[in-house]
Amino acid sequence: MDRLLEATARAERDHFWFRGFRRFMEPLVARVANGRRIEILDCGCGTGHNLTMLRKYGRAYGIDLTWAGLQYARHRGEKKVARATVGALPIPAARFDLVTSFDVLYGLPDEVERTAIAEMVRVLKPGGWAIVNVAALPWLHGNHSVLGGELRRYRRQELRDKLEAGGFRVTRSSYTNFSIFPMVAAVRAKQRLSGHMDSEAEISVPAPPINAALTALLGLEAVALRLVNMPIGSSVMAVAQKPQSTPTL
Repeated sequence: MDRLLEATARAERDHFWFRGFRRFMEPLVARVANGRRIEILDCGCGTGHNLTMLRKYGRAYGIDLTWAGLQYARHRGEKKVARATVGALPIPAARFDLVTSFDVLYGLPDEVERTAIAEMVRVLKPGGWAIVNVAALPWLHGNHSVLGGELRRYRRQELRDKLEAGGFRVTRSSYTNFSIFPMVAAVRAKQRLSGHMDSEAEISVPAPPINAALTALLGLEAVALRLVNMPIGSSVMAVAQKPQSTPTL
């Protein structure tokens, strides 16, 4: 467990995928903040690396169900983290301006997934925002899916539908990792032929030249993503808003 936790933390810090992911997400967070210092909750903060990015825009808190990850986050100096499940947040209603959920929903059973979306709506202030990222396209299931406890992968419209059924108004959704999609698709196809396995190789940081090149490629995609949506990719993100008022019957 300690070895896996250390490998996960190193990947979250250095791996091209996570570096690219933060380049995709940060402009969305900046747009929500719009120059203000806001209150942010990261649902599923893991070892806490994304909190560093979120803290640029306000006061960032994190919850996670995995005790080992929280211990690692605290060891890194993160103080605003707690053990909790997104399916039952121990937080008052209308507390936050922004809630993030990065690669969490796909590991939740169907009923808990619905409850988690409702909980994110509940803890947001009226007019507050959510930024959600999940794994995309069921046929890309692979070794990383086994390692991460993946129960489902989403199509873009499916993610929109679930968020809107839970009470959000989705303002934008897009696939991401379009630039590395051929590579990901080839790797996952090979894994399907050879059989899936729980492999730490999925979170190993590549050799520095390869890691740097793929980081740069995702950086270019992040620039493009500010202007246009991607037609396909290995992840899908959505930006959604809680209505200013709740309709009554």
